[in-house]
Amino acid sequence: MAETRRNLFARFDQAEVSFCLHLNRSAHRLPIRRFFAAISRLGDGIFWYLHLPLLLLMHGMPALGPIVHISLVALIGVLVYKLLKANLVRERPYIASSDILCGSPPLDRYSFPSGHTLHAVSFSILIMYYFPALGWIVLPFAILVALSRVILGLHYPTDVLAGAAIGTALASSSLLLIP
Repeated sequence: MAETRRNLFARFDQAEVSFCLHLNRSAHRLPIRRFFAAISRLGDGIFWYLHLPLLLLMHGMPALGPIVHISLVALIGVLVYKLLKANLVRERPYIASSDILCGSPPLDRYSFPSGHTLHAVSFSILIMYYFPALGWIVLPFAILVALSRVILGLHYPTDVLAGAAIGTALASSSLLLIP
């Protein structure tokens, strides 16, 4: 079973490595690498978790329910992506190809799925659901986070797409549970 997963990922890796190299070339320019490394670092959770107390300050106690909802989805997201990474064990692009520059230190060893993208998408969907006026901030930031992961050589595009799909599924399904 593990060998089958490795073979499947090896096929995807070969297909995606040229696209990864193309995007990763921009990380060879220091200002671009620093910009996307900063975006990625904020996407570690800082950007999102700072929003939660700000929402409480801006909207008062009515924001408490949405904050709890967003936090629970984030916690479930952590559990899901850690479980998947531990079982699917896809090496990061910069490990699989020596031509890909690692533009920022990874938080963990494996790449599938992108936890940064999973959280960026789920937070964005839920923040825009409860606080639509913040969409102009969270949506572009989520896109930059997803892009940063490939540019920095930390994820393949399919890692990012899977993270986005899982984040969308978690946020959307959680909204169906609201009475």
